[in-house]
Amino acid sequence: MSVITTPVVLPIDIDTVKGFLAPDEGEALYQFALEASKLGPCLEVGSYCGKSTVYFGAACKTTNSTLYALDHHRGSEEHQLGEEYHDPELYDAGIALMDSFHMFRQTMRRAKLEDTVVPLVTTSAIASRDWTIQLGMVFIDGGHSEEAAQTDYRSWVGHIKPGGILAIHDIFPNPEEGGQAPYNIWKLAKASGLFKELPTVNTLGLFRRK
Repeated sequence: MSVITTPVVLPIDIDTVKGFLAPDEGEALYQFALEASKLGPCLEVGSYCGKSTVYFGAACKTTNSTLYALDHHRGSEEHQLGEEYHDPELYDAGIALMDSFHMFRQTMRRAKLEDTVVPLVTTSAIASRDWTIQLGMVFIDGGHSEEAAQTDYRSWVGHIKPGGILAIHDIFPNPEEGGQAPYNIWKLAKASGLFKELPTVNTLGLFRRK
């Protein structure tokens, strides 16, 4: 499976959705999901306000598949109050916590993806405890601490079907360009023997399950 040239058809203007996914990464996510979602339902870890979910979900809707969108919606380390990527619009002062779920739901409603995307408002450790569904594609873009990234990887890698796709966002081999936790799980996947490495698109690392 390789990235093909099917036109990317999105239900809303993607620039109206908060998020950090570059256009070429979103388009690659869409293209691979078009094929991988035919193998089975898909899962993304780290939905935030739904930018990646629109790309991923639109592809799954085309194939009548389901996308599970996993996020505790309390933000990663860099989203917290006083941190570099803190967004006051997503901060609930009443409980002194981040809450991106309300905006995520608005995005899914605007994109008419509520019948395709199933939100899982929890962590990988909890969601994966009793998980039995084999998946056509897993996209990991959750917390960027070493513990969070390792947990996301180990929770879901064993549920990808043969021929399915593993995608990992924010791959920065040079530590001066970005955090190393996603790159470390990318290296785990590469060394595992479970996957064939596919070309990286910008910072989106891609593998196919053998």
